[in-house]
Amino acid sequence: MTPTPPPFPTTRPRRLRQSAAWRRLVAETRLHPAQLVLPMFVRENADAPLPIGSMPGVQQHSLDSFREELQRAAAAGIGGVMLFGVPEHKDAEGSGATDPDGILNVATRIAADEVGSDLVVQTDLCLDEFTDHGHCGVLDAQGRVDNDATLQRYRDMALAQAAAGSELLGLSGMMDGQVAVIRSALDEAGYADVALLAYAAKYASAFYGPFREAVQSSLQGDRRTYQLDPGNRREGALEVAMDVAEGADIVMVKPAMSYLDVLADAAASSPVPVWAYQVSGEYAMIEAAAAHGWIDRDRAIDESLQSIVRAGADAVLTYWAVEAAERWAR
Repeated sequence: MTPTPPPFPTTRPRRLRQSAAWRRLVAETRLHPAQLVLPMFVRENADAPLPIGSMPGVQQHSLDSFREELQRAAAAGIGGVMLFGVPEHKDAEGSGATDPDGILNVATRIAADEVGSDLVVQTDLCLDEFTDHGHCGVLDAQGRVDNDATLQRYRDMALAQAAAGSELLGLSGMMDGQVAVIRSALDEAGYADVALLAYAAKYASAFYGPFREAVQSSLQGDRRTYQLDPGNRREGALEVAMDVAEGADIVMVKPAMSYLDVLADAAASSPVPVWAYQVSGEYAMIEAAAAHGWIDRDRAIDESLQSIVRAGADAVLTYWAVEAAERWAR
């Protein structure tokens, strides 16, 4: 229990706020570029980068612009990059996800070659970008996501991504048992050093809207049978505990700002690092408000990141990763 401090005038907390130097010295939460991970979208057969309308400043990269942005990210000193593929063709099984020449695996090889010694190269392990129905798994005869059949596809994806050079697989599909199945597959195939980031507490959120444009999602229906209900805090803690028990090296809470309580719970209980994803809708809201002159853009970006780290995140996936890191260095 925190002891009760003596009353004013003996206690004057403003003493430690009276200058920028004081505030910097006693800051409880500090931000560093190494805590940031940049999500990146790479589009198959793109001749030039294509802007994403709902996410100003974010692009679907061509392979050339992808290489340039990788070098910029490495120079900025951020922690890593999370890669998403945007394929030209999709099918019911998401076959492009396991094709060695599929866009995500091609991009992974490029990233590993270009910046593998400077950044942790990470890949999204989920079928939604590659399926014509837009779900994170394969469907059964009734059109429902088949958990166990999907796990087999995830095993194959994991092996393809590990072979391409991914150092950290982002398990974002929210299938029961995915961590254990993928860990077993990697270990059996000689990829014991490839780490697993479990999107453990991933909620069925309205804040993913702009991301659907970014990956040209074909989603039919919704994902509420596998992503968590936004009102369920204890269920988030259960998912975190299960993924840790199955062998996750890192666990994730997603989205970030609307789920700071879940994030704090995870940070208090998890024996492994806890990350959070500042998702597309969070990014878009700040950008839109700033564009109208309603908020100070840079301060809002930093405050949003600070709140996520303050709640317990050891690292943050954010579309501002490189920009923020470069600005902090000035």
